[in-house]
Amino acid sequence: MNLEIENNTIVKPFSVGWAQTDGIMDDPDNHVERYLSKLTNMFADSDAAAAYLEEKGDVLLYEVYEKSIPRRDGELQFCTSITHPGKIGNEYFMTKGHFHARRDTAEVYYCLNGSGFMLMEKENGEHGLEKMYPGRAVYVPAYYAHRSICTGNVPLISLAVYPGDAGHDYGSIESGGFKHIVVEKNGKPEVIENPRYGRMADN
Repeated sequence: MNLEIENNTIVKPFSVGWAQTDGIMDDPDNHVERYLSKLTNMFADSDAAAAYLEEKGDVLLYEVYEKSIPRRDGELQFCTSITHPGKIGNEYFMTKGHFHARRDTAEVYYCLNGSGFMLMEKENGEHGLEKMYPGRAVYVPAYYAHRSICTGNVPLISLAVYPGDAGHDYGSIESGGFKHIVVEKNGKPEVIENPRYGRMADN
């Protein structure tokens, strides 16, 4: 979208619905799907990701439904985020994660269905981990990268709301990753240090 045109767009009041159980938004403007083939390097064990891809095919890891809102100060972007269940090795399915292009902007995630965690991490490695389950909201402060992690047996579904001009920085995660990851140990989720931190782009 041309930003000059976008910045002159007048937004009128509107409403939109979605199913609590699947998160599919009514009449979305955008539907983003992220498959394993594009995210194998995001997992700590990229060999296990490649083996999973060969054995089970190109599975859908997560998807996002959103309305088109002008990317400007004063507006609010919102979307439904759906992270599907599964594991690569012992690492749970997750979103790629991102910083905001404007680092000084925050975000709120309200869990609609499923269970999991929101992993949040600053560029210096300082991190936080919050549980997600229906009826619970997670506040992601400014300057934190964040990703949703599904640890249950059904999709983790959330409504996310953030400033209109926050933007997304995926490149930092694609090259460096998160310093911490969430894996299954003894049947339970556990946070450990990422053995590939800083070199996620390496094969």
